[in-house]
Amino acid sequence: MSTFLFVLPFLLIFVVFAVYAERKISAFIQDRYGPMEVGPYGLLQTIADLLKLLQKEDIVPKAASRLLFLVAPILIFIVVFVAFAFIPLAPNWAGSMAETGVFFLMAIVSLDVIGIIMAGWSSNNKYSLLGSIRSAAQIIAYEVPLTLSVLCVLVIAQTLNLQEINMQQSIWSESTIYLFGIKSLGIEVTGIGGVLSWNVIQMPLLFGVWVIYFIASLAESNRAPFDLPEAESELVAGFHTEYSGFRWSIIMLAEYGMMLLVSLLGVVLFFGGWATPLPNIGAVELANWTSGNMGSLSATLWGIFWLISKTLVMIFLQMWVRWTFPRVRIDQLMTIGWKYLTPIALIFLLICSVWRLIMI
Repeated sequence: MSTFLFVLPFLLIFVVFAVYAERKISAFIQDRYGPMEVGPYGLLQTIADLLKLLQKEDIVPKAASRLLFLVAPILIFIVVFVAFAFIPLAPNWAGSMAETGVFFLMAIVSLDVIGIIMAGWSSNNKYSLLGSIRSAAQIIAYEVPLTLSVLCVLVIAQTLNLQEINMQQSIWSESTIYLFGIKSLGIEVTGIGGVLSWNVIQMPLLFGVWVIYFIASLAESNRAPFDLPEAESELVAGFHTEYSGFRWSIIMLAEYGMMLLVSLLGVVLFFGGWATPLPNIGAVELANWTSGNMGSLSATLWGIFWLISKTLVMIFLQMWVRWTFPRVRIDQLMTIGWKYLTPIALIFLLICSVWRLIMI
């Protein structure tokens, strides 16, 4: 419950600022100004857009399957929103201690394709139907390398508990940290924390795994250059072509929610999650100063701060990629997923398994 009470207001505020940030980032990349007229530096432009959407008429096509058409956007959003329950936002965060948290999170997120297919099929529109079919093919293709990349971390961490995975990357970890993951060198560091305890540093190969995860997460979120289910150039607006007003905004809210979710999960798995990036260096105990006392309010506040800060960096990378690379074709999309990402992820999984055996 504490997760939902925190996430829902944060998600709504995040979407408002994320839309504004995306407009400004895209404008900067394309050497434009972006929103400038509504409020200082266009800060109120997104709020004006939201008010406009709420006032628009909720139109249901006459030939559409009305019940499925109305339910689909809500289902898409609920699936994304429920998945936040398994994200550890801070040390000892209630609701994130599920022993099989990763399994449930991956299973729940996979259900959003049902809502997308419902939206496309119930619209009785060929463009919407094509968009939903593309989405099903895309999600099936990229869930495989995404799951394999997550499995690489699970093999290293030996747990499905996201909170425990995060704890292993913090100053409170009870396990010995081997610098750069090389046990044979005998270089052991304990109580240092910071970036040295992150999974991508302990096992440098995991950085390549994260690259696969990042690419697959773009496809899972329907973000460019993998936004073929809603490609404006050939599908008008894809599976949500017939939606307007509030229901269209719910679909967009779910898309930005998915961006936030995959970024949070990536940070927890690879980059220390809520753990501070600052290490203890001799008498200068930066990690202790920026972590608080275990179980205290300060530890919770510091944890939320570091987790959100790292997540915003990942979201910036998603926006940067969107406005830098051109959209791929559907055949290129399938080729990247099945011929390249999946075999490479399998190789990484094999190497991570062997490395884990050596470290035992």
